[in-house]
Amino acid sequence: MAEWTVIRTYALPLGAAILVGVVVWTLMLWLFRRTRGRDYRRARIVRVVSLPLAFFLPLLFLEMALGATPLQGRALQAAQHLLHVGVVACLTWLLVRAVAAGERAIVRSHPIEVADNLAARRIQTQARVLSRVLMGAIVLCGVAVVLLTFPQVRQVGKTLLASAGIVGLVAGIAARPVFGNLIAGLQIALTQPIRLDDVVIVEGEWGRIEEIGSSYVVVRIWDERRMVVPLSWFIENPFQNWTRRSADLLGTAFLWLDYRTPVAAVRAELERICHEAQLWDGRVCVTQVTETNEHAIQVRLLVSARNSGDAFDLRCIVRERMIDFLAREHPYALPRLRAEIGRQAEAPYPLQDGAPEDVRSPGAEDGAPAA
Repeated sequence: MAEWTVIRTYALPLGAAILVGVVVWTLMLWLFRRTRGRDYRRARIVRVVSLPLAFFLPLLFLEMALGATPLQGRALQAAQHLLHVGVVACLTWLLVRAVAAGERAIVRSHPIEVADNLAARRIQTQARVLSRVLMGAIVLCGVAVVLLTFPQVRQVGKTLLASAGIVGLVAGIAARPVFGNLIAGLQIALTQPIRLDDVVIVEGEWGRIEEIGSSYVVVRIWDERRMVVPLSWFIENPFQNWTRRSADLLGTAFLWLDYRTPVAAVRAELERICHEAQLWDGRVCVTQVTETNEHAIQVRLLVSARNSGDAFDLRCIVRERMIDFLAREHPYALPRLRAEIGRQAEAPYPLQDGAPEDVRSPGAEDGAPAA
């Protein structure tokens, strides 16, 4: 009879906790599988919380049941400590999944696959960077809480606090890259010198911001390469951002042409090309002679487009069609080198009296004139 009483004091609370835990675990997994593939808000919330709760609640029930048993001493402490670590781990997992779900909800409600996506890119950048910083802080706190449950770790912590000056200096130097990227991530999230899908020039490479992580930024180069840049680099170094305020951009095409080029005809042809091209946004269409030298003139064809990709393609179209127009209609306008071959005169051209004095610039030479 005494043995049954002892067994009952252990079996009833632990058995009830295990039974309820199995029921809860089965129910949560069933809810997770049932909502998989469904894309409405309630289903997404259930998917986020059901999987961690399937492990969190049974562990919590077991921890409560152990307190109701007559178990004492080191065995009880060891069991409760193990369950406590599991509960903290599940809670950390739940919080990380909740932050990630919040990030996905913000990204989903602000898509960047639209024409005017400046506000959406700003919000997505803030959401991604801040969520990664928050998830890192949650994981760090969870690991710290678990480690502090061990007496040996607490003793080491007291020792470190006793020598906090030297240890803090060493730790600060060692962790400088980590904390530098963390602070840079917060600065980028708040001030936003770059955003997702921004067009940037980094180290002479043209590309788009593809990913902003907790410690690095991935730039997708135009030829499908990926450049991985530390977050702190964008705070410490200058770079070009072509879509900081808007995606509108001006594009130029330069042509070297002959002096006999009819600039008015070139200007009219550029306007015709722009009106026929769908990539032109209707803002700027300008033809200007920007440079001259002893051989040719430089003509700048300035056009505008909605974004950098359209501007590049429009510049190529303008070059191709303008060269074709000049080759067909005004072939003499294409640049050429001129050379004149003449016979040497038998006698020098006679100088008129007083000519050297008349053509000299006042003060241009010192001394007697050349013979």
